[in-house]
Amino acid sequence: MKRTLRMLASTTLAISIAAFTAGAANAQVLFWSSQAAPVEETQKMREQVLKGFEGGVDFQPQEPGPFITRIEAEMQAGSGSIGVVGALHGDLSRYADNWVDLSGIDLSGIAVSPAFLELGKLGTSEQKYLPWMQATYVMAANKEALPFLPEGADINALTYDQLVAWAKNLAEQTGSPKFGFPAGPKGLKHRFFQGFLLPSYAGSTVTKFRSAEAEAGWTMFKELWQYTNPASTNYDFMQEPLLTGDVWVAFDHIARLGEAFNQRPDDFVAFPAPAGPIGRGFMPVLAGVAIPKGAPDMEASKALVKYMMQPETQIATLLATNFFPVTDAPLPAELSKSAQALGPAVTAMTSADDALPALLPVGLGDLGGQFNQVYIDTFERAVLGGQDLRQVLDQQAETLRALMVQANAPCWLPDQPSEGPCLVE
Repeated sequence: MKRTLRMLASTTLAISIAAFTAGAANAQVLFWSSQAAPVEETQKMREQVLKGFEGGVDFQPQEPGPFITRIEAEMQAGSGSIGVVGALHGDLSRYADNWVDLSGIDLSGIAVSPAFLELGKLGTSEQKYLPWMQATYVMAANKEALPFLPEGADINALTYDQLVAWAKNLAEQTGSPKFGFPAGPKGLKHRFFQGFLLPSYAGSTVTKFRSAEAEAGWTMFKELWQYTNPASTNYDFMQEPLLTGDVWVAFDHIARLGEAFNQRPDDFVAFPAPAGPIGRGFMPVLAGVAIPKGAPDMEASKALVKYMMQPETQIATLLATNFFPVTDAPLPAELSKSAQALGPAVTAMTSADDALPALLPVGLGDLGGQFNQVYIDTFERAVLGGQDLRQVLDQQAETLRALMVQANAPCWLPDQPSEGPCLVE
């Protein structure tokens, strides 16, 4: 019954949209977005980011339900009033066939992250969306830790082996472990394992979960844990132990490092996550802009997409949303101290030659929490509990395999696309 009502509602909306579209060609471009929904962000987007677009923009951020319903209704109608869609990669990938090719938009003079441009193709030969804004996870260090870097190490191009050597130097030469990790109850430890560790060592998040390469990554992390502050199992936000001095080097989401840089900007430095044998795995929270095939004014929509990529617009978007640019737009001096420090580290990581984006899980629905738990349990059993790593990986792999079958979720990057559920090898 609920499905029937939803279909009726969608059909009714599709008919009304089709009727409205006839007179919509010369109207403002409707920017339909799942991002910048909080009232303050919406106001800034309208008054500071989009106000300068010639022709005008009707920016309409939506909650997930209405956002998806409208897109699906216009797809069903074959036409609509939405000119540009702004959403996270996972939402855009669901409707890849609905977006026009944006590869003809002239972005000369604008350096966009090559890794993000590739993501925007959604596995096709066309530019299905252009990256719009991003957040991610980086490393941070007290400047007192820098003299302990291993010889020849470049802080902006570290390997995991060098990170282990650095942590070892700190522990042995200062008398206590100084590396910190967000392993607390609300820490984002699972994102590190999913988006950084496994991709960097195995080039995978799911299919090679129990591979020899994944085992090598976990072995490295077990060694790193020897030089990790044991209070890390209580840390949810790494900015706090950085400020107290309990930790000198840490990994976390940029939003959970910000206060350290805002309060004592001269004491800390931000830098990219390390690289493993496969590449510099990192997990972007990436939003993009796409144009529906049924957009009423294709030229105006393309002009708005191009406008969103301009350096001035990228910076205005940062100020409005706290999401960072996906281009090399120079950061202005009036930014917060944390944005000034974290922004270059994000750019360095995402534009590195060995950058290897590992997306947030896609297609898991309400099983996302169980998916995360597989990685948390692996950490707690093999690293904290000292259980046999090979046995733990084999057992957890079976749990992960069953979960992916239940969700019927296809593979996402860095794993290769799959027909049917993404299965552990």
